[in-house]
Amino acid sequence: IPGYGDSPPVEMAATAQGRRTFLGHILQELSMQRPVLVSPSMSGRFALPFLLVHGDQLAGFVPIAPVGTKDYTAEQYRGVQTPTLILYGDRDTGLAPQALQNLQHIPGHRVAVLHGAGHACYLDKPEDFHQALLGFLSQLK
Repeated sequence: IPGYGDSPPVEMAATAQGRRTFLGHILQELSMQRPVLVSPSMSGRFALPFLLVHGDQLAGFVPIAPVGTKDYTAEQYRGVQTPTLILYGDRDTGLAPQALQNLQHIPGHRVAVLHGAGHACYLDKPEDFHQALLGFLSQLK
């Protein structure tokens, strides 16, 4: 994610619109056709603005306790038509409950809770994570 960790900042990433555009450019450069967007933690700042405007370009969305969910309204989430799997670890008592509270307004969403896993649930319980993700992917058209 530009501007986080050791990556250089990108001026475009300063606004939600810029982050949405940035992610759109990445998907275009990679020639991705209707990908499933997996969005852990800080990537929510890019994925959520993209989802809310260009969700029709995605085959699915898998938020994993992303940041920024409180920046949008229940009504905005209700407009999302992208199949969504809300995934989190039950030991993530910070971002996960907040993300679930906001993202649960997405119509037809599914929830997968990884027991005994923290914020980086895919690292804590990789087999359970992959099982949940593959199950979701197998149900997409």
